[in-house]
Amino acid sequence: MTAEPETPGDIAATVVAGASDAGQRLDRALALHLPALSRTRLKRLIQSGHVTCEGTALRDPALRVRYGQNFVVFLPEDTDAAPVAQLIALDIRFEDAHLIVVDHCGASLSGIGGIRRPGIVHRLDKETSGLMVVAKTEAAHHALSRDFMLRRVDRAYAAIVWGVPTPLAGEITGNIGRSPANRKKMTVVREGRGKPAITRYRVERSFHAQAALVECCLATGRTHQIRVHLADRGHPLIGDPVYGTRAGRGVARGGAHGARIAAFPRQALHARLLGFTHPTGRCRLVFDSPLPADIHELVGNLERL
Repeated sequence: MTAEPETPGDIAATVVAGASDAGQRLDRALALHLPALSRTRLKRLIQSGHVTCEGTALRDPALRVRYGQNFVVFLPEDTDAAPVAQLIALDIRFEDAHLIVVDHCGASLSGIGGIRRPGIVHRLDKETSGLMVVAKTEAAHHALSRDFMLRRVDRAYAAIVWGVPTPLAGEITGNIGRSPANRKKMTVVREGRGKPAITRYRVERSFHAQAALVECCLATGRTHQIRVHLADRGHPLIGDPVYGTRAGRGVARGGAHGARIAAFPRQALHARLLGFTHPTGRCRLVFDSPLPADIHELVGNLERL
């Protein structure tokens, strides 16, 4: 049985699987032959029926490739998404024809990835503030995604946690995967499961041994990594609605300042440093972002405990 892609567009490329491709995942094999397309982009194209083999649309990115198979990759024409407009106070730290660096991502970027939407290279957890780089072209998206994957990007976060981690500086390791008890949560899992994760941390300030301001640097970028690693060490982020514990209940009974701390409305996490090489390779860009007003207020309340 044969099938045509839903919206084939123009033929982008024909790929014939060689001996070295045999046994590889389809999305990975195609990415090796088509370096201008990210593996994530190819995965989406496969899932939407835009990759065929002998006229049959393939839908499984994990399909194992066989020697001699002939694949045709179609690129659909850009289509307009239908976002709901929002008024956002956008702090643009840098912008050129290739990328934009913001504290909060807006909705005014040109379309890449087959649909008119921002070229998201990396994500911040919902309610996490701070710096974010967004690609404006396919080439920039591919270059930045590669650098993130190869750990060529510097990222540092300011986190305010319950308690004071010991030692005051160190490295937290532990594979991160889905929690078997709650699929919406991540957790530290035993070796052989999940994905390896490394978080380097340094305590910058202690607040009466009740809480601490901690700098966290990512060697890997897993979902909820900082939140999961610190919670696993017994020091969840203040305000974290998913990984928080009862650690702040005693503080909440400590008067008005304690009540405000315990009621902090989001995880106290801020992406304060971002450094990467410009996609054209012409220079290294480094940006820093001061603590936002709500975390400043949180620090003040902690000082007054």
